[in-house]
Amino acid sequence: QVQLVESGGGLVHPGGSLRLSCAASGIVSSTSSVAWYRQAPGRQRQREVVARISWGGEIDYTDSVKGRFTISRDNAKNTVDLQMNNLKPEDTATYICYLADYPRSYWGQGTQVTVSS
Repeated sequence: QVQLVESGGGLVHPGGSLRLSCAASGIVSSTSSVAWYRQAPGRQRQREVVARISWGGEIDYTDSVKGRFTISRDNAKNTVDLQMNNLKPEDTATYICYLADYPRSYWGQGTQVTVSS
């Protein structure tokens, strides 16, 4: 059984930066892929994929964060980070880590990011 624990959320002013980290405990295969999703306030059932990274290092971002967010992974440490720069109020959301390790998938509990002046 794999558990995902996110950290690094908080309150930041517009234009500021945060670095989120997702740590996986348990056995994770080297062919797993990881994504960061976010769930905005009031949208309890809508999760938006923000960034994903495959086992081979292929990366995708949603258009609204391109050029501002960077996803990276450390397979030796079983961690995936999301560096978020030039944050905007519309980035306010709960950020949730997702691991796809065929045939299973796992969700973290999320970490809150609030961008406000």
